Amino acid sequence: MASIRNLKKDINYVLGDIIDAVYFSGKMQSEGGKSLVAEILNEFDTLIDKVADKNVENRGAHLKQVRRDFEQKAAVFIEKLNTL
Repeated sequence: MASIRNLKKDINYVLGDIIDAVYFSGKMQSEGGKSLVAEILNEFDTLIDKVADKNVENRGAHLKQVRRDFEQKAAVFIEKLNTL
């Protein structure tokens, strides 16, 4: 189960770092910055719920898909941050 713990940590740290980047770049006061942080927090909740879901047929494949979704979303959030 260490991989599940590591996945949760990765989600927490990476999305937290992106939120920190929004705050420390001074873009939090803009409407786009607030919207981006809200979107990141919503996605965080969604990803953690997916990790905690134990009622899936193939848990290993499910968690691999969650990791891929997380990596794609993190890349999208970084792109959005760069365009602010």
